[in-house]
Amino acid sequence: MTGTGGRPRTRLVTGTRGRRPEVAVGAVARRGDELLLVRRGRPPAVGRWSLPGGRVEWGETLAEAVERELVEETGLRGRCGDLVGWVERLGSDHHFVILDFSVSVEPGGDPQAGDDALEVRWVPIPDLGRLELVDGLADFLTAHGVIPLPDGGDA
Repeated sequence: MTGTGGRPRTRLVTGTRGRRPEVAVGAVARRGDELLLVRRGRPPAVGRWSLPGGRVEWGETLAEAVERELVEETGLRGRCGDLVGWVERLGSDHHFVILDFSVSVEPGGDPQAGDDALEVRWVPIPDLGRLELVDGLADFLTAHGVIPLPDGGDA
């Protein structure tokens, strides 16, 4: 079965009639050789490390959502920058379209886990491989030049 442009069309999952994908955002914040990550406290991927972020609320711009989620999950304030990239995450109970933006974090202050984050910290990029990241995060960060390729090359 194909859709427009000859691309494969995905079949609807039983019981999802009327449901729609949800738009979410993520904050890609670097501080030198460190990346700001949160350990998720809610599904999907509870206990795994991810970028701070979440759903866009009605009437909220993408930039406002990024900045709000940054504060809610980390206690840090920042300014939303350019789009880094986007991903889709599909599961039996969710379909998220996630737009990740670069963020400049205001200086001062230590991150504090809040909202649905179990933990938050600035992680040295060489240590990312030691953490249990959400599926696809390392590949996304590498493909978009946020972190170097595992062999030390450039993305």
